[in-house]
Amino acid sequence: MFGYITINKAEMKFKEFDVYHAYYCGLCQSLLKRYGAMGQLTLSYDMTFAAILLSSLYEPDMAVKRCACIAHPFEKHDYICSPVVDYIADMNVILTLYKCEDDWNDDKRADRAMFGCMLRKLSRKKRRLYREKENRIKDNLAWIAELEKNESRDVDRISGLFGEVMRDILVPRPDEWSETLGNLGYYLGKFIYILDAYDDLEKDIKKKKFNPFKERAAGPEFDEEIKQILTIIMSECCKQFEMLPIIENVEILRNILYSGVWGKYEIARDRRK
Repeated sequence: MFGYITINKAEMKFKEFDVYHAYYCGLCQSLLKRYGAMGQLTLSYDMTFAAILLSSLYEPDMAVKRCACIAHPFEKHDYICSPVVDYIADMNVILTLYKCEDDWNDDKRADRAMFGCMLRKLSRKKRRLYREKENRIKDNLAWIAELEKNESRDVDRISGLFGEVMRDILVPRPDEWSETLGNLGYYLGKFIYILDAYDDLEKDIKKKKFNPFKERAAGPEFDEEIKQILTIIMSECCKQFEMLPIIENVEILRNILYSGVWGKYEIARDRRK
C-alpha cells in the first residue's frame, strides 16, 4: 500500500526534480537520524508527497544541507531538514509499523514481524507524542483487516477507512486548513487503497488471497469501471488541493496529483491487458 503517489518525471523540469529529490533525501536523512538505518527502510514516495505538501503550506523554518549516502556514495547532494519533514518521518514509521503487523497476520511473514518489532522499540519514545493520532490509525487499520478477513466487498467502506488513516497523517495540528487537508488526505487514502487492490488483483487471485475486486474482475467493463472510480476520487482530491493557498512547489505537487499518480495504474492496466 505504498509507492503510488509519485512524480511523472518526464513532465517535470530539472529544477523541480532537484527540489523533489531534496525532500526525498531529507525524509531519508530524518528517518536515519531519528530511527537509524532501520528507519530508512520505511522510506516511501507517498510520504515524500506529504512532506512537500505540508512544507509548502506551512512554510516552516528549513535548512538545505549536503551529504553523500549509500545510495549516492560518490557525489554529495542536497537534502531538506525541517520540523515538517521530521513529523512525516514519524508518521511514516507509525504507518509502516502497523503495516508489518498486518503482513504478519495475513501471511505469517516472520521477516515483517521482526521488522515491526524493531520499529516498535525504536519509535517508542517518539510515538508518545502522537498517542491519540496513533490510536486512531491503529483502529482504522484494524477495521480494514477485520473487513478483509470477512471478505467484505464494500470497497467504499474499506477504502474510506484507509482514507481516515491518511486524513490523520495530513493534519499535523488543528487550524484553519485542517478540514481541507483532512479531505485531501481522505480521498488520497481511498485512491491508494483501490489502486493497490487493482494492482494486486492478479497476484491475489493466483494465491487465493482476499481482494475486493476478485468477483468483478472478469466483467467486460471492469477495467473501465476502476478507471472511472479512481478518476472521480482523484478529482475530489485535486479539488481540495486547489483550495489550499500553496504557491511554493505548486507545480511539483500538481505534477504528482494530476499525472504522477496514474503511473502505477497504467502499469497495472497494461499488465492485465
